[in-house]
Amino acid sequence: MLRLSLGALRGRWQLFAGAVVAVALGVGLVQSGLQVLAATDRPVLPAGLSAYDRARVREGYVGAATLLGMSVMLAVFLTVFIVSTTFGFTVVQRRRELGLLRLVGAQRGYVCLMLVCEAGLLGVLGTAIGVPVGLLGTWAQSALLIKLGMLPPWFDASWDQGAMWAAMIVGVSTALVGVLTAAWRASRVSALEALTESPKAMRVMTAWRWFWGLSAAACTVLLVIAAQAARDLVAGLMIGLIVMISGSIALSQLSPIVVPLAGRLPAAVLRGNLIADLARAGVLHAVRRSAATAAPLIVLVGLVVGLWGTFGSLAKAVGVEQERLITADFVVSSEVPKGPAIAVASPQTAVPVAVIRGKRTVYSEAIGIDPAAYQQTHKLRPRKGSLDRLSGRTIAIGPGMAAEGYKLGSTLTIALGNRKIPVKVVAIMPETLDISENFFIPRTLLPAGGRTETLVKVAPGNSLRTGMSVKEWAEAKGEAQQRSNSGLFAALMGLAGIYTAVAVVNAVVMSTADRRREFALARMAGLTRIQVVAVALVESTTVVIIGVLLGSLVAGAALAGIAAGPYGLAALAIPWRLLSLIFAAAMVVVGAAAAFTAHRATSPQPISLLAGRE
Repeated sequence: MLRLSLGALRGRWQLFAGAVVAVALGVGLVQSGLQVLAATDRPVLPAGLSAYDRARVREGYVGAATLLGMSVMLAVFLTVFIVSTTFGFTVVQRRRELGLLRLVGAQRGYVCLMLVCEAGLLGVLGTAIGVPVGLLGTWAQSALLIKLGMLPPWFDASWDQGAMWAAMIVGVSTALVGVLTAAWRASRVSALEALTESPKAMRVMTAWRWFWGLSAAACTVLLVIAAQAARDLVAGLMIGLIVMISGSIALSQLSPIVVPLAGRLPAAVLRGNLIADLARAGVLHAVRRSAATAAPLIVLVGLVVGLWGTFGSLAKAVGVEQERLITADFVVSSEVPKGPAIAVASPQTAVPVAVIRGKRTVYSEAIGIDPAAYQQTHKLRPRKGSLDRLSGRTIAIGPGMAAEGYKLGSTLTIALGNRKIPVKVVAIMPETLDISENFFIPRTLLPAGGRTETLVKVAPGNSLRTGMSVKEWAEAKGEAQQRSNSGLFAALMGLAGIYTAVAVVNAVVMSTADRRREFALARMAGLTRIQVVAVALVESTTVVIIGVLLGSLVAGAALAGIAAGPYGLAALAIPWRLLSLIFAAAMVVVGAAAAFTAHRATSPQPISLLAGRE
C-alpha cells in the first residue's frame, strides 16, 4: 500500500504539487500565528510606562490576538478547501488508473485507503516544508503587526514548541480531512465505467454536489432576504459576513452549471475565429476542469471584495452618520474665539483618562464639552439622563461605552493628570457607529493639554468660511477609519490571495498535464504549437471571467443588506479598484500558468504521444 502511494506521488507529482504547497503554507501560517499568539498572551512591558500607555499596549495585544485567531482559522479553512479540491480533481484525472485497480481485484476499501495514505504522505511532506516556513512567518507577522501599530516596537515572539506541534497536527489533519470525500468517490468508481468513459462516469454534478450547492444557495437567498427586511446597518453587516461564505460555497459547487453558458463567450466575442471556437469547445467539453479552476476564484472574489466592501461601507457609514448627527456648519482643529459672525462655537477637547469602576479600571479618552453648545451643534441626545446636568464633578457615558453596563446616578472615580476625582454619572448616550467618544466631562475638569476641535455654527446672514465643512470633516473621519481597517484587511486577506493563486495555478497545471494527448491530436490535425497554446490561453481567460463574475455576485449579495440599511446607498462602498486589480492579477497569473504549462505539454513530438497510451 505504502509503495503504491509513494509511486503515485512520484509519478503524478504535478497533480499534488499545489496541495503540498497549500499544506506547507497552512502549517507555516498556523505555526507563526500560534507562536505570536502565545507571545501576546504573555506581554512583557518595559519599566517606566504610565498606566495609560500600559493599557494602550495591552489593547493592541488584544487586537493582534483577534486578528491572528482569524488568520489561523482562515488558513485551516483554505488548506482544507485546496486539498479537497486537489484530490477531487485527482480522482477524475486518475479515473482510468483507479478503474484498472478495480478490474484486477482491488476492493473499494483498498482504493479508499490508498488515497488516504497518499494524503497522509502529502501532509507529512507539506508539514516538513511548512515548519521552516513558520519561522520566517513568525518574523514577518511580528514585523507587520508592529508596522500596523498593533504591537509595540520591542515585541518579540520567542520560540514556542507547542505551536510547532499544533501546526504539525493541523497540517496532517487537514490533508486527511480534505481527502475524505475524494476517497469515498474513488471507492465508488466502477471498472467498466472508468475504462469505457460512460456518461455516468463523466457526470460532473453528483448528488452530493447538488445537495451542498442547492442547500448553500437556499441559505444565501434566505440570508439576503433577512438582511433586506432588517433594514439595520449592523445586522446587514453581520449577515453579509455569513453570506460571503455560504454564497461562495453555493456557486463553487454549482459552477459547472454556469460554465456551459459562459463558455460560449469566446466564440460570441470573436465570431468565426478558429482559436475562439476551439476554446469554446474545450470549455464546454471539460466542464469539471473549468469548474475546478473557477472555484478558488469565486471564493477569492467573494471573500476579498465582500469583506473590503463591508469594511469600507462601515467606515463610510461612520462619516454619513456623523454628517447627519451634526448641525454645525464647520469644524476647526483648534479653539475658536467668539465673534459676531459665529452663532455657536462648541469646543471639544480630548484628554487621556482612567475611569475606575469598582475593581475595574478603563484607560481611555474623555472629551471635555460645553453641554449647552454641544446640544446646539449635535442632534444626538442621551437615552438616559440629561447633558444639562453635566457640570461640576459629573460625567456622561459616551456612545463608545454605552453598552458597557454603566448605571445612571452611579459614582465613578476618574484620574485626570495627577488628580483623582469622584464623579457622578448624569447621562448615558445612545450607541453609534463611531465608537471613538467614550466619556464626556465638563470643561472645568480638563487638565492642561489635550487636542481641541471646535464645531462652529455661523450666525444667520454671515458667509464666514473657516476650517472644514461638516461634510468634508465627516468624510475625512470615515476615510481615516478605512485607512486603519486597510492594514488589518491586507494582513488578513493577503493570505487568501496567496492561497487562491496556489489553488488556481495548481488546477491549471493538473489539467494541462493531462492534456498532452489532446494537444498532440490538435497538432496532428493541423494546428501549430503557438495555436494550441493560444487555445489554452483563451480557455483560461474565459474561466477567469466566469470566476470573477460569480465571485462578484457573491460579494454583491453580501453588500445587499447594507444598501437596505438606514443610510441606503450613501453608506455603500463598492471596491471597484480592488475588483479590477484582482481581475487583472488573475488574468496574468492564470494566463501565464496556462501558457507555460501548455508550452511544456506541447514540447514533445505529437507522434511520440500518439504512438501509445498509458
